[in-house]
Amino acid sequence: MNITVLGSGAMGSLFGGLLTADGHDLTLVDVWKEHIETMKERGLVISTPEGTERNIEVEATADPSSIGNADLVIVFVKSYQTKEALQDTSGFFDENVDVLTLQNGLGNPETISEYVPEKNIIAGVTAHGSTLKNPGHIIHAGVGPTKIGRYFTENDEKVSQLSKILTSAGFETEVTERIREEIWEKLLVNVGINPPTALARVRNGLLVETEAGEELIETIVNEALQVAVEEGVNVREDIVNHVKNVASSTSANKSSMLQDIEAGKKTEIEYLTGSIVRRAEKHDIEVPINRTLKHLVELSERTQNGT
Repeated sequence: MNITVLGSGAMGSLFGGLLTADGHDLTLVDVWKEHIETMKERGLVISTPEGTERNIEVEATADPSSIGNADLVIVFVKSYQTKEALQDTSGFFDENVDVLTLQNGLGNPETISEYVPEKNIIAGVTAHGSTLKNPGHIIHAGVGPTKIGRYFTENDEKVSQLSKILTSAGFETEVTERIREEIWEKLLVNVGINPPTALARVRNGLLVETEAGEELIETIVNEALQVAVEEGVNVREDIVNHVKNVASSTSANKSSMLQDIEAGKKTEIEYLTGSIVRRAEKHDIEVPINRTLKHLVELSERTQNGT
């Protein structure tokens, strides 16, 4: 399959690298030129916390016109970059190109649908974790299931084929009819893990290795769960334990929000915890811990940017 990965940070590089290693004609697209040039010159290095390391020769570019050859585009840009990325690249999309979003937060499929036919949009969630160590070098710090499904239409054979392709590359993937619920469950994982790890500057595992961390997860997720229920979303009954399990299975991983804070970059707080706060206001629900975490991350962003 001819694949383009739009947004090739830690997660985009992980998926792109392993799909390339599995034999697919794939191009990584990103605006970070140092990362792109390093991969073009030396390949992509994927290491694990256990010390294993592999170097994969990848195709990488800052030129989005490469999308014109793709059968599949995987969107991995930050949620706040989705609109701009699609504005800049949608002219290269063939009308039959499927688009898979594995991004965090709510609203990405809806944004993509402004530029891509709804019938072509596949949404997904993944429990894999990846940390960007240096340009051209990532750490694959967590594994877990990946789930995908058509967001606006019924699943079809192309979705089933994609699940087999991802599984073959090392991302155990299943097709689901409840992808909207899965996205909400991933949101609850993200709001439970990302803000506290980013603010405390700790890896995911410390949240389940300390009483304070476990209490934070419980409080954050239970607040957000009230909003999900009011929104009519049926999430799994063991969602709090699920979030703890994800933190444990990705214990060596730095959350994407922590990576952004350390790099002085904008975070996805507005699309994660911010989504919970906005919907809570709509339903007149109090979410003081989530609101406080949102404000603290926003302040931390300003501090890291020197403002």
